[in-house]
Amino acid sequence: MRKLMICFAAGCAGALINSLAVWVFGKYGIMDFFSVAMTPKLTPEWIYPRIVWGGLWGFLFLLPIWNAQPLAKGAFLSIFPTIGQLLVVFPIQTHKGYLGIELGLLTPIFVLIFNLIWGWVAAFSIKYAR
Repeated sequence: MRKLMICFAAGCAGALINSLAVWVFGKYGIMDFFSVAMTPKLTPEWIYPRIVWGGLWGFLFLLPIWNAQPLAKGAFLSIFPTIGQLLVVFPIQTHKGYLGIELGLLTPIFVLIFNLIWGWVAAFSIKYAR
């Protein structure tokens, strides 16, 4: 049970930092500079589901791979929420096109970067929680 709670909490921490990174990139015009229309408002309605989903994705860290390498494990596992966002959330739930291309051509790159942040924060949170 302890491992489950640690993985969920680490996923939530990763999602919080991921969400703040997305917001900062939007607020300071980085997304606009690259013609990507992902500029969220930092509201509970936007951030709460992201944190919960980040916690659920955190259960991936229970997989016994690269336990000694948090950077590698975090990077590898960040591919799964990236695929989910690009192939399910954008085209089906938010109707922003395949890979979120309607938001801008570089959207998949930013999604990959932001989810990499999630993976690394979650991996290091787990490492230091034990």
